[in-house]
Amino acid sequence: MTTILTNGKIYVEKGKFVEALLIEDGVIKEIGSKEEILKNKADHVIDLEGKTVLPGFNDSHLHLIGLGAFMSSCNLTQAKSIDEIIEIGKKFLEENKNMKVLSGRGWNQDYFTSGEKRLLNRHDLDKISTEIPIVFDRVCGHVAVGNTKAIELLGVDENTVVDGGTIELGEDGKPNGIFNENAVALIKSVIPEKSNEDIESEFLKAADYALSLGITSVQSCDASDKDFKNIFNIIHNIYDSGKTKLRYGFQFNFQDIEDFKEYLETEFKTGQYDEKFLSRGALKLFKDGSLGARTAYMLKDYEDAPGTRGVEALSDEQLEDLCKLATEHGIRVVTHAIGDGAVESVIRAYEKTMINGKNPLRHGIVHCQITSKDQLERIARLNIPIMYQPIFLDYDIKIAESRVGKELASSSYAFNTLYKLGAPISLGTDAPVEDCNPFPNIYCAVTRKGLDGKPEGGFYPEEKMEVEDVIDAYTIGSAYNEFKEDFKGRLKVGYVADLIVLDKDIFTIDEEEIKDIKVEKTMVDGEFVYVR
Repeated sequence: MTTILTNGKIYVEKGKFVEALLIEDGVIKEIGSKEEILKNKADHVIDLEGKTVLPGFNDSHLHLIGLGAFMSSCNLTQAKSIDEIIEIGKKFLEENKNMKVLSGRGWNQDYFTSGEKRLLNRHDLDKISTEIPIVFDRVCGHVAVGNTKAIELLGVDENTVVDGGTIELGEDGKPNGIFNENAVALIKSVIPEKSNEDIESEFLKAADYALSLGITSVQSCDASDKDFKNIFNIIHNIYDSGKTKLRYGFQFNFQDIEDFKEYLETEFKTGQYDEKFLSRGALKLFKDGSLGARTAYMLKDYEDAPGTRGVEALSDEQLEDLCKLATEHGIRVVTHAIGDGAVESVIRAYEKTMINGKNPLRHGIVHCQITSKDQLERIARLNIPIMYQPIFLDYDIKIAESRVGKELASSSYAFNTLYKLGAPISLGTDAPVEDCNPFPNIYCAVTRKGLDGKPEGGFYPEEKMEVEDVIDAYTIGSAYNEFKEDFKGRLKVGYVADLIVLDKDIFTIDEEEIKDIKVEKTMVDGEFVYVR
């Protein structure tokens, strides 16, 4: 089937636009002026009415199943106080009778505007219910809080130890309900396992949502540790049955090398991938936590918490062993590293896998928030891809300088510096940590402001990126991570017809309007899969 899109402002690459393109069997065959393209015969001719067209976005790091689960759980993102969280929890229970466990996500103590501005604890959640277990994740996912019932059901006490995680104790010497890093999985284990049908439903709900926002590809961390085989099977079944058009690349997380070895003996050997809609992907590791929770691993103490340097979810030795094993099997590694201490460890681990300073597997860093100038230069020199989330600035602008000091903050979230140094950068949202909507994300990269429009002039404005550069990072930049930059991420001849039609011209509107842009149509493989 052939389709012509005409009378549009179609973005090809920086400084180049065309009016029309010809698509045949899902692939772009020709681009050019209206007159040139309309000389061809086509089954369908679509008038774009002057609208701006971009390649489909490729979110370089999120959690699609987690996003679907979040869309079905107790949403705490708008809570402005502990009391409000308690009321939201009570209301959710009233509206969802007979719940055996209450789970929720999205609270952030730094957004509290009344009452105590602190982490939740079990006593707060006990005010919602003492009859059923409750687990509420902080927005970052690196801290979760359980009520007393949840702690009792798991048999957790002051002597319980989790490698790479912390169970905080209260003044009484007993667990206060706060679990961070690797201990988060322990408190969340009180939540009953979902059926495969529920997981598939949540996956597809999130996939449809992503497509409606102009995301045509995702690199998603959903499979991990002991339960990885089931998640792989569910996702294979979804794609074998053609239930979604969202292109999906795995980021599978194994913190335990024995679990990774089991993957190598099973899924790695037998899994079937077309590398077009379903891709084998990368090993995803966690080196540290989050800045907001002060679990990001720093080289020096936090400015606002002397004696605290964060949490190492993996020791340097564990990280290096996992990277070495992955490299031996030709598997790309992407590692969560937020603090400069974590970034330093990851750079060193990758250097040990390189040959003559080359990075052929494109081992990358997810987040890479707190960095020194020296680290940025080394990342560029070693060609280490970075998966940034500019939307994190919406919150981190408020805390970065107080956490790490002005000097280090000035070389952090260094999107433009690293881009200009020539390092491969891509963009994502880490949904459900943030909403996966690309346009607020782009807005933060372009303006260096939070979604409230502050600070005036932008946070370290020298790191503002040009609109074209941001779009490239979100499309062809993300495709580079997948070794797919030769057929995905551009609207050029030979590339797949994954594209979106916008309601506003992102290249000419006031930058303050970027966050409000809406997608009118999303096309994947030459077929419109979403129409607003």
